[in-house]
Amino acid sequence: MSPLRMPQGLSEPQHVDSGDAVLKFQLLEGLDGSVSRCERALQAALAELARHGEAEDPKLRSRLLDVAADAAWRLIVQHEACDVCDHEELIRRYAVPPEVLARIGARH
Repeated sequence: MSPLRMPQGLSEPQHVDSGDAVLKFQLLEGLDGSVSRCERALQAALAELARHGEAEDPKLRSRLLDVAADAAWRLIVQHEACDVCDHEELIRRYAVPPEVLARIGARH
């Protein structure tokens, strides 16, 4: 005697992603990639700023501060796009200097 088998019409349907689910997944992947790129850019800008220190040419330091401020601002915007509006942990994690924050208008 063969085992009982659920009629195919009553068994659970195979998982099929709707176009909406695929689009949401792709958007989340893109957002994740964008945040990662912004994090790497901020790390690189802060490392370059630290490498040149206070004693360097004032014009070079100003340019490096602008680059770091732009990278920090971009990362903050990306975090806000992910509904993360408290940036204290972000600033602490990357040790963003106060003079960089001052360039983006942040008050921390």
